[in-house]
Amino acid sequence: MLILPGADGARPEELMPQARVVGTDGAVYLLYPADAPAVRAATHAQDGELPAVLELTDVAPVAVPHRIRGRARVSGWLTSAPGIAEAGHMMLRLEVGEVYLDDLWGDASVSPAEFAEALPDPLTAYETELLQHLAAAHDEQVQGLNGLLGDRAGVRRVAPLALDRFGLRVRCRDTAGRFFDARFDFPEPVADVHGLRRAMRTLFDTP
Repeated sequence: MLILPGADGARPEELMPQARVVGTDGAVYLLYPADAPAVRAATHAQDGELPAVLELTDVAPVAVPHRIRGRARVSGWLTSAPGIAEAGHMMLRLEVGEVYLDDLWGDASVSPAEFAEALPDPLTAYETELLQHLAAAHDEQVQGLNGLLGDRAGVRRVAPLALDRFGLRVRCRDTAGRFFDARFDFPEPVADVHGLRRAMRTLFDTP
């Protein structure tokens, strides 16, 4: 959701872009209907730019307790980018000033240069489908991961939580009803889905 001055009274759903993408210039491009409050605010902004914050929430695609995996705030300056979107829509350009992340791995601030140079994880486009497939079709193997938790005994349930090129994170529930996360790193980063299949077979076959 986009937070910006000049959009008072707008409903939360009106401030959610229909699509977003990071451009080659490191800016975030947000697609809105042409009459959206964010478009009106950016169009009438003084000096042609408007301070704004894009808030993003990452929710696990499988049913687990405490499903929010992370949050991000991208702050910067918003301008209109006419001529890019189809008729009836407007593309807005958010020039990044700072990015703040708070997720399962910790929290950190990211500079505009670091953000522009970052590459998406090769599994990003497939993560939702892969996690749901693990939960639905490979539950026995997923439950078998509790044998790799070492001294952490008494695990009753294991659910896949997050997946990237470096490994798999699961959420565990013990016999006392408490939850904790565990991460299983792959022997080496995977480059694609084919590499992931090999890495997952190795993980599931670990004695």
